[in-house]
Amino acid sequence: MPRSITPRARRARFGIAAAVTVAFAVPLQAQMMDRPDLDAIYKIKQEGFQNSQVMDITSWLTDVYGPRLTGSPNIRTAGEWALQQLTGWGLVNAELEPWGQFGRGWSNERFVVHAVSPQKYPIIGYPSAWTPGTNGPVTAEVALATIATEEDMATYRGTLRGKFVLTQPMREVEAQFDALGRRLTEDELAALAMQPPPRAGGPRFRGGNRGFRQRLMEFYTEEGVAALIHPGRGDGGTIFGTGNGPRDPEAPETPPQLSIAIEHYGRIVRTLEKNIPVTLEIDIQNQFYDDDLDGFNVIAEIPGTDKADEVVMLGGHFDSWHGGTGATDNAAGSAIMMEAVRILQATGLRPRRTVRIALWSGEEQGLLGSRAYVRNHFADPATGEQSSAYDKFSAYFNVDNGTGAIRGVYLQGNEAVAPIFQRWMTPFNNLGMSTLTIRNTGGTDHLAFDAVGLPGFQFIQDPVEYSTRTHHSNMDVYERIQAVDMMNNAVIVASFVYHTAMREERLPREPMPVRPRTDAGAGR
Repeated sequence: MPRSITPRARRARFGIAAAVTVAFAVPLQAQMMDRPDLDAIYKIKQEGFQNSQVMDITSWLTDVYGPRLTGSPNIRTAGEWALQQLTGWGLVNAELEPWGQFGRGWSNERFVVHAVSPQKYPIIGYPSAWTPGTNGPVTAEVALATIATEEDMATYRGTLRGKFVLTQPMREVEAQFDALGRRLTEDELAALAMQPPPRAGGPRFRGGNRGFRQRLMEFYTEEGVAALIHPGRGDGGTIFGTGNGPRDPEAPETPPQLSIAIEHYGRIVRTLEKNIPVTLEIDIQNQFYDDDLDGFNVIAEIPGTDKADEVVMLGGHFDSWHGGTGATDNAAGSAIMMEAVRILQATGLRPRRTVRIALWSGEEQGLLGSRAYVRNHFADPATGEQSSAYDKFSAYFNVDNGTGAIRGVYLQGNEAVAPIFQRWMTPFNNLGMSTLTIRNTGGTDHLAFDAVGLPGFQFIQDPVEYSTRTHHSNMDVYERIQAVDMMNNAVIVASFVYHTAMREERLPREPMPVRPRTDAGAGR
């Protein structure tokens, strides 16, 4: 039989319940405000997992149009294809938006390197961007000339005319005992989530002796070398390399330049060290494009509803280097972002804010496209001057760390956004996304936004083979893309963009930097 409750006990119990209700009222309200919309996430997952087009998009960008060097015909035709896809999915205001002068375009039409003597064998390599070709097949002897000082120039003066010059000494090549691909471990993610210690000391300055490098190139030109051969970074048939020539059409031309596999480079060096001459045949046909020196970004929008004048952006860089087809760097990011907006359109979800996708060019030369876009549309990082669109901006989300699965978000020091993202990550914990770090990550286009105090975020991703095999290499091709990771990533991005677009308020932001930030770095 239940025990009777006196009026005094009843009043006391009611008071305790009221106190508990008041105590939890604020946090529950906060949780309700940024609670993930599970119905919307269900639709996003269904579309992204059952009807994914992300790998087909990747194949078009890489197999059909890649590589996409900024200023080349490839990036132009790839951009036009992307516009066609975006408008076909129902996005509006789609355009290839010019952002300013980039410089001349360049492409390679033919590349053949073959040893002629003392033995005949093919050589793996590729040409350096923005350098001239050989004007047909050239057969010449090879000379090893490692020049590090002005005195070295004097030593080799008059000895290199008409020769293929090896520019560096041979380096040691070690066995690859560790796997080239990997996932982030739980310990690594836990360490990444910790606040980093403050950096001691003053500013750090980087950069080499650019003046000496310029004089060295002038020396090679004056000497009349047939071509410069660099040892490719990497081994096992993977060659990392980029460009060595000027983009300014008025700049003096350099000699033809190429990077070759370190194992083939070593064979030539060791043969020369035995006082046995080596002869190569090289045929490089490169093309310059000077008709249009401007760069462009691919832009398109999903219009918002009641907050259509406010903007949420997502993007990644569209350009690549030329050794492979620019798959993990960064067709992966571009395809993920294109798939994310396709998913949002296909689900019929109607974001309150306008969702704008941007695929950048000139990233590999120093975030040029995104920096110019931010300066033209939102704020000048040098002066702090803001446009009327500055206060209408909510956030920018970026993917540019390869094909690996998204594991969390770099917060760029934005403490206030952490509890919001924590809630939005919860439905994706079962996909391995669980980590927030206050840290900054460098070298990607989100820094252009962060430099003017706008919330810009790069996702934490598994490295897979990014630094070890694909980044700026001849192995950056479609086969290195991980399909399941790409599908998961597109779903996660679509959800984060949607929830940002649906919030009552824009995402919290840091104050406008007091002085221009200089940590934007070059492209990844």
